[in-house]
Amino acid sequence: MRNRIHAVHTVGVAIILLAIADGSSAQTAAPKPKLTIEQLIDIKHPSDPIWSPDGKLVAFVWDRAGVANLYVANADGSGQPKPLTTFSQGQVEGAFWNADGDTVYFPHEGDLWQVATSGGDPKLVWSKPDPGSGYVPSPDGKRVAFIRGNRGTRAAAQDSSHGSDLIIRWLSDGTESTTAHDDVSIRGIIWSPDGASIAYTAGSKIIHHDESPSYSGAKLIYRVSEYVPGQIYALKLADAKPVPIAKPGEYGGLAWVDNTHLVFDGQSPDFKNYFIYLADAASGTTKTIHEIHEEKFWSIPDWGEAGAQPWPSPNGKWIAFLSDQDGWDHLYVMPASGGDAIQITKGRFEAWRPAWSHDSTRIAFDANLEDRPGDRVLGIAKISDDPAHAEVTYIPATPGTNIEPHWSEGDGRLVYQHTDTHNSADLYTIGTNPGALPPVRLTDSMPAGMDRSQFVEPQFVHFPGPDGQQVPGWLFVPKNLDRTKKHPAIMWIHGDGVNQNYDGWHVQRNYAVYYSIHQYFLQKGYVVFAPDYRGSIGYGRDWRTGVYMDVGGKDAKDAWMGANYLKTLPYVDADRIGVWGLSYGGFFTLIAMTDQPTLFRAGVDVAGVVDYAMYYSDPYHGDWTASRIGTPEQNPQVYANASPISHIDRLERPLLILHGTADVNVPFLESVWLMDEALKKHKGDLVSFMIYPGEFHYFTREHVLLDAWHRVDDFFDANLRAPAAAKPKPK
Repeated sequence: MRNRIHAVHTVGVAIILLAIADGSSAQTAAPKPKLTIEQLIDIKHPSDPIWSPDGKLVAFVWDRAGVANLYVANADGSGQPKPLTTFSQGQVEGAFWNADGDTVYFPHEGDLWQVATSGGDPKLVWSKPDPGSGYVPSPDGKRVAFIRGNRGTRAAAQDSSHGSDLIIRWLSDGTESTTAHDDVSIRGIIWSPDGASIAYTAGSKIIHHDESPSYSGAKLIYRVSEYVPGQIYALKLADAKPVPIAKPGEYGGLAWVDNTHLVFDGQSPDFKNYFIYLADAASGTTKTIHEIHEEKFWSIPDWGEAGAQPWPSPNGKWIAFLSDQDGWDHLYVMPASGGDAIQITKGRFEAWRPAWSHDSTRIAFDANLEDRPGDRVLGIAKISDDPAHAEVTYIPATPGTNIEPHWSEGDGRLVYQHTDTHNSADLYTIGTNPGALPPVRLTDSMPAGMDRSQFVEPQFVHFPGPDGQQVPGWLFVPKNLDRTKKHPAIMWIHGDGVNQNYDGWHVQRNYAVYYSIHQYFLQKGYVVFAPDYRGSIGYGRDWRTGVYMDVGGKDAKDAWMGANYLKTLPYVDADRIGVWGLSYGGFFTLIAMTDQPTLFRAGVDVAGVVDYAMYYSDPYHGDWTASRIGTPEQNPQVYANASPISHIDRLERPLLILHGTADVNVPFLESVWLMDEALKKHKGDLVSFMIYPGEFHYFTREHVLLDAWHRVDDFFDANLRAPAAAKPKPK
């Protein structure tokens, strides 16, 4: 089946630049203000847009340095977004509209709040203290389901040791009923389309294991958290008798197909088979309706980028999902009852984040481009009643990275997130029908005093990896750089493994902060380079699964060999190249600094893995590791290669380590062990360590970002700005 590709409309593009007043002559023109670290922290990040019922407003969350507040914007772009909350700490998430579209409800610190879009202070929905979590509105917006601990206290709401109640409460008068109880926990509530049933997961728990390694001291206890999966249940509210879904355990992508069936997905224990299951909510019986076999491992990212799947259509007729069976992540549709799956998108690109229209006739998605993997465009697949004859069109929205479309009521518009080389993440709306108006910008997330004309656009390049394969990368060269001289360079290695760099600001807030600090480094005269080593997304299945049985092998060499590429540039000083990375990128930084101890002048490890056997033993991360390299018992040599701490004695250049104590992605204990080994190997004079109390894996809080960025800035300046000392002549 050949897709018919049509252009919906052509849009003129205007990138908004801050005007800088010109002087009367070049000699009298005032110098442009330089970017500051303090400005970087003022950049906000929007997320979770939700349309009002009448399609005139969009409510969303705007985050600044870890403090998230609720805003509302006019969908036509008129005026400025209006803050609905002004909390000084904490998060606002899971917001939803009332049926009239004049009030937004949102959870905050265990309570359900409400705020009128016309103005006024937010207030509690109920006057009595009523801590809870997981608030989910019914389809008609008249009730909410939520979870409450048995004791009715805030501590119990977060403490699974006392069990959980599933509460249904009417928003009109606060009348409530307890519809289910579990002695351990309840989470993940979803309503059936008719509001008559609920599905949820019960019995999951976290077991804490405390340890005090000898190298850390007996009085310091580190907590390792083991997650124990629960069981999916379906509950018809009129019966008040939960039905366990026959497939034991937890699964991803749980959703109602219709009022009587659930769909979810899972993988085989060896991670080579992917399944989509259909369950009868009344009996709990389950059947497999689709299966995919992978030669290496199922690698499509199920969070952040591609999103959890599968996705049933609102009318219950179809199920959409992503598969890489032809080597690229593409959109497929199959009958909800099972049957042949039809591939909707085709080509050497990756389609992610599909969203069904309310009338179930179209699917919006975002996809990158064959020749520009760092850009993403919005697509619409017209399914109608026959996926085999689907028509795919692409909406030429503002050039850059356009992701995560959400349909308005009536399906006439989409709200989506956009980034580009001059703008961090912002929200836009765009029409979905031929002849619709061009994109409309809703937000501007950057502080007013920031001079965007100074931002450097990346160049997409390739360089040879260890086996000759071409490795993609993004080169940033400062504006007006004197290319007759040699300049210092910084190489950035992204984390996650399953992530990538983009042609402009990163789509995720967690990595956008690093793109921001690189713009700061560029204005100081550093050349910046960011490789997309094998294992990165955006380049097809084979590149993504190239880490199979080789974590810390060719992928790490792809990364550090980016320095060899930098050395070919006549304006880069080969003796003044620094390297840094977060998480998996921190792991690669440690490998680079020990495997090639004189390649880089200095390195910064931000919460990097120091040993994959240690990472595997942490109960949260065994699956990620085992899918790629098995277990330490199965493949001891692979794990030995993925252990830069084993080679810390080779360190010859300065290393800065930054880590938050509340990190659950890469436990803080890994860096403590690294410091101990460095001292034992007499490398203490080369290693410095900064601890951030209470900080998570991705640095978010203002005081942490201020210290971390200034510390990294000073570290690179001290080690890279001055030319390398002349080597002594042999006697």
